[in-house]
Amino acid sequence: MTTDLAPPTGPYGAAAASRRPSLARAEVRRITSRRFVRVLLLVALAGYALFVGIAAATEFGRTTPDQVAAAEGRLDEAVAQQERARQLCLADPGRPRDVPPEQVCGPETPAGAFRVSDFLDRQPFVLADQLPDGAAGAAGVTAVLAFLLGATYVGAEWSSRAMVALLFWEPRRVRVMAVKLGVLVAGAALLAVVAQLLWWGTAAVMASRLGTTGPLPSGFYPDLLGRQGRAVVLTVLTSLLGFGLSNLVRNTGAALGVGFLWLAFVENVVRSLRPSWQQWLLSDNAAALMSDGAYRIQLPDSGGGRGRELALSNLHGGLVLGGVAAVIVGVGVLLFARRDLH
Repeated sequence: MTTDLAPPTGPYGAAAASRRPSLARAEVRRITSRRFVRVLLLVALAGYALFVGIAAATEFGRTTPDQVAAAEGRLDEAVAQQERARQLCLADPGRPRDVPPEQVCGPETPAGAFRVSDFLDRQPFVLADQLPDGAAGAAGVTAVLAFLLGATYVGAEWSSRAMVALLFWEPRRVRVMAVKLGVLVAGAALLAVVAQLLWWGTAAVMASRLGTTGPLPSGFYPDLLGRQGRAVVLTVLTSLLGFGLSNLVRNTGAALGVGFLWLAFVENVVRSLRPSWQQWLLSDNAAALMSDGAYRIQLPDSGGGRGRELALSNLHGGLVLGGVAAVIVGVGVLLFARRDLH
């Protein structure tokens, strides 16, 4: 079925068009009223609350002077045991004499090799460490949620044939897709911002009750805001990838299957057979987008040497992900505008 009808014209047509609800408002209601979206967000929120509760109860806690002293004692004992083992190795008459002793018995334990915090039963929640790391973790979770939301947003309309019915109301196909994409991008960005603000508030509370809020390193907040901004970009791009795949195959389940197969199988095969292609893989570029500085990939040397290193910048990761999303979405919109819907 092709739909090339023009919108109503003339005074009566204009009056009828003015009485129609906005397409954008209709799409917002469509995505927010979908049961799958509500259940997914509720499950994600419940999982987040459970994770924070378990971490607060088992992983983090304020330390007393007695606990620090006990941890220091365990640290000293660990260093002493390692040194005793090294001395026994050096004194072993069967030790090869033509090999440097450091290669056989290991070097002397340097000062600062262990941290007192490594020997505490419960770690203090340090805001300077946990807040940026948690922001990256939240970005990964919201990216997965956004992919699911993007895929089901358009996939459900293809499965239920609602897409065909929509074109009787608004026959301009490109406009329909543009509005859908705009609503999806706004929703994904809002999801990412809310998730980052929720984590920021959670981290502040946990640091004040279970650890320390300072001192913060120089440039902490600009770096944090930069990482959170990239989290919003990652979430938007993954939502577009899910939307584009589902729009191409016209089925949510098939789009999710393609995404899983690509990440779980295809990319691992590429890493094994063509390691130098890793700079173009989606997962590596997502990590590069979110990394604090360059994301480094160690490539093996065919001759058995150390190989070479690839450094992927935040810009590289964003451009690759954005380019792939633009191609998939663009092809889907072009086919939607030109091909029969049956």
